Amino acid sequence: MLTAFAYGLAIVLDLFIAFIGFRFLLVPQAAAAGYGVPVAAGEGAAYLSVKGVRDLTYGLVGLALLAFVGTQAEAWFMLVVALAPFGDTLIVLRNGGSRATAFGIHFATAIVVLISAALLFAA
Repeated sequence: MLTAFAYGLAIVLDLFIAFIGFRFLLVPQAAAAGYGVPVAAGEGAAYLSVKGVRDLTYGLVGLALLAFVGTQAEAWFMLVVALAPFGDTLIVLRNGGSRATAFGIHFATAIVVLISAALLFAA
């Protein structure tokens, strides 16, 4: 049962971050507002695209590791990739975003990713 839960959580997290990447590529201003640092229309398009590509890539790499390499590789990936939402927490705080968004979305996501890594290591 632990293995199934570990795989399921990893898949959900990988798909979720890929979805966020697509969102930043398709509706960048709305995605930026949801991220916690709104951007005016027409501003920062390149940086929002970079975020979209980064997140989409993280999601796809995670899925590929899980499918083709296994739980140990995915666990290490999750452990390292948790740095991104911890960094996002700081970015939101340093750029005038709300503490609720910084901690309730980004910091909480980092903790869930670390839990996923621990479950994958245990599976």
